[in-house]
This record gives sequence, structure tokens and C-alpha cells, in this order.
Amino acid sequence: MGIALQVEHLNAWYGKTHIIQDINLDIPANSATALIGPSGCGKSTFVRCLNRMHESNPTAHSEGVIKLGDLNIYDGSPVEIRRRIGMVFQRPNPFPTMSIYDNVASGLKLGPNKRKLCTAEIVEQSLQQAALWDEVKDSYKKKSGASLSGGQQQRLCIARALAVDPEVILMDEPASALDPISTSKIEDLIYTLKAQYTIVIVTHNMQQAARVAEKTGFFLNGKLIEFASTHDIFTNPRDKRTEDYITGRFG
Repeated sequence: MGIALQVEHLNAWYGKTHIIQDINLDIPANSATALIGPSGCGKSTFVRCLNRMHESNPTAHSEGVIKLGDLNIYDGSPVEIRRRIGMVFQRPNPFPTMSIYDNVASGLKLGPNKRKLCTAEIVEQSLQQAALWDEVKDSYKKKSGASLSGGQQQRLCIARALAVDPEVILMDEPASALDPISTSKIEDLIYTLKAQYTIVIVTHNMQQAARVAEKTGFFLNGKLIEFASTHDIFTNPRDKRTEDYITGRFG
């Protein structure tokens, strides 16, 4: 298994607050990596650094190296990096005035499209990949993305990320606002997508991490305490702080 993202001595700040502290981490390709830890430990900031969204906050800055293949992402265009490394947020954020079709197609207008398909084919393929096509195919060119249920909206946002042909998909608690049935569909989707894409998922749900991820990292107070196979993290953690967290002693 190759390495999709290589993180070296990553530090990040909001103003003078040091949020991420010297993270070193190799994220394997074509698999799912889960990030767990209590609220405020730096997980979301870390994933926002991975596609340069952190720096979109005017008070934020970061230092270190994040390599996507041979490219240090800080040497590339932010727009191109965000095409290659997509993001799905905690709460679905479809463009409310756009149809389902236009929501998925919107990213294709932002940069060069390397896929040799017309826009209509890309939209259909992306909706199929996101397991949404069968539910919307009769009305997707007219129906607003905002009219869908919460779970459908989240899969629409995943389809929108897929349409630009990314290499990595970041998911920041993608199911935390969803009901159990919708959550299950998102987890099934992650399990399917990781054969083709690299997935990084932030989650407070440790059972979810165990179900979908091959590797898991435990964050605490801005530091990566432990990173190992998901099985080892949950059955034989090396650090007592990891054990205390997964057994519910804090967090």
C-alpha cells in the first residue's frame, strides 16, 4: 500500500493559539484513515490543513510540509490542491439555489477538467458513485439540492467532491448530523469509495472508526498521540492516554 499524503512537522495556529503541534503522519492510499479524539483536540484543524482550507481564515497560519505524491501542497495553487483533495463537511452544504445537477457540476467550472467525459456524464457518474442516482434520476435537473433530506444532501456533497476527480476525500464528521439509517449509508459509501480514493474521516464515533477505517490516529491537545492499525488502537493501544479515551475515562 502506497502513501497518499505525507505530513512532516506540521504546526498550525489560530492567532497566537498553537492548535496543531508537530504532527508527523503518513496517510496510506486507497484506504480509510480515521481521526479520533475529544472535542477541541485539533482533528478538524488538521484535516483543514491537508487541503489548505485552514489558511482561508485570516487569523490562521501553519508551518511544515504536506506532500501529495512529490508535491508539497504549499508549493501548489490552493484551487488545484482543493480539487485534488476534496472536503465534505459536518453539515451538508449544497448550494440552495442550484439544482442537484448544477450542484454536482459546479466544481467542474473552477479548474481544468482532466476527465474525458461531458459534464452530463460526469454528473451522472458522480451521483452513481455517491449512491444517490437511483433516488434522484427522475428529477435531478430541476429539483433543488436543498430540497433533499439531510442524508441525501450529504451524499450530494460527496458527489460534488467526486465530480472533479480528486485523489483524496476529507470528511469532517460527515454523519454526526444524520439519523442512523443515513449514517449507515454514508459508512457503506466510504467502504465502497476507498477502493478508488484515499479517505480521511474525522469522527467522534469510535464504532464508526472501527467499521470503516484501516488506520486510526488519536489526537489530544493538538498532538498525535498514537497512530496504528484500527484493530491495534482499539484492542491493544500502546499509550495509556489512548486506552483511557477509548474506554471512556475522558472525552
